[in-house]
Amino acid sequence: MNKKTNTILFTLGATVFNLITMLILFAVPLVILLAIFKERLMGVLPIVGLVLFFGALVANFFIYGFVMRKISEKINMDKYFEPLFKKKKTEGQ
Repeated sequence: MNKKTNTILFTLGATVFNLITMLILFAVPLVILLAIFKERLMGVLPIVGLVLFFGALVANFFIYGFVMRKISEKINMDKYFEPLFKKKKTEGQ
């Protein structure tokens, strides 16, 4: 496979990983809280959902950064992947 194909597949895989991690970090605590508190939680469910969503977002950010750092330590990204954003050439060059 060439660099462009590797880049597309890596980006798709990273996106799927990101979405699944986000879903797990949001849904699992929500289901646990609903199972424990049942009716007592129903009045504040929107607030709890919002707090869980933002908490999952922040946790996902750190997990994704950690995983990408570990992958970039093991894999030479320049060798296998094409840059997503290319530098613009200036007129003098």
